[in-house]
This record gives sequence, structure tokens and C-alpha cells, in this order.
Amino acid sequence: MIEIEQLSASQAQPLVGALCDVLQGCVAEGASVGFIDANDRAVMERFWQDKIFSLASGDNQLLVARLHGKIVATVMVGYSAMPNGRHRAEISKLLVHPRARRMGIGRRLMQQAEQLAAENGKTLLVLDTRSGDVATDLYLSLDWKIAGSIPHYAESTAGVLDATTVMFKTLRLPA
Repeated sequence: MIEIEQLSASQAQPLVGALCDVLQGCVAEGASVGFIDANDRAVMERFWQDKIFSLASGDNQLLVARLHGKIVATVMVGYSAMPNGRHRAEISKLLVHPRARRMGIGRRLMQQAEQLAAENGKTLLVLDTRSGDVATDLYLSLDWKIAGSIPHYAESTAGVLDATTVMFKTLRLPA
């Protein structure tokens, strides 16, 4: 059974190891999620510690999916601190551990993330993903639109500079 929950900073803190396991599994499979060395656990732990700090400040919200009680996927909703961006949120770190893929977990997390953003008054969502990744098909099936692409955006785990595709979704038009 898949369970999705939002974690506070205090709930996430003792789960850093499990969050790193998901991230490490994705990077080991070549995911373009900001990391190029799946064995650099210290960098991944620092990343999650920084994100937990941002949960406490309200800059981000974290959703996790559990399968049989074990965390197997994550997604973050990030909020703009700038006055002209209070209406938008950024979706990031949609990570599904390779052992938990093809079960609809990513779709459910995205739907929950969109709902969470809407509940927080956000009307525009943005994200970026490596051009050509299977995640693009998921986002398109959830009515996301492609804004464009940026060549040579991020180094892959293979040492190649890949393009990224920038996407957006309007939740509801502002009044």
C-alpha cells in the first residue's frame, strides 16, 4: 500500500538516511537531479539538511511516499520569497526510487504537490527536467506545458552537458 504524507522539519530530521537512500538510488540510475556522484553520501546529507531547514522556515514543503512503511519517493514544493512571485511555486526533487517505479507513485506525488500549492494560494507552478527524460511524459499527462529548453544546462552522471526543459502549469487564473 502506498501512503503519501507531508513531513515537517521535525518529522523529516530523523529520516535523513531514508531520504538519502531515495536520492542515492535515483542518482545511481542516472537521474539528473543536481548530483553527479551517487556515492557522495555526505553531499546528499547536506542537501537534505538544507532542505529540512527550509521546511522549518516555510520556504519549502516536502511530500514523501511510503511503500510498506518505507520511504520510496519524494517531491518538494518551493515557495518564492520575492514579493512579485508570491503567486507561484516550484516543484522539485520528484524522486522515485528505482525499485518503486511504474506504480503510479510519481503521478500521485505530483497531484498531491499541485493540491498543496493550490491550498497555499499558488496559481502558477514551474519545474525543470532533463530534456528527453521519461518524466516529461508524466508532466505532459498532468497538463503541464513546455515553456522551452536550455541547452547544456546540467552535467549528467555520465559527464555530458544535457539540456533542460522548463515547464509550467496554471492552477487557476488570478482574479
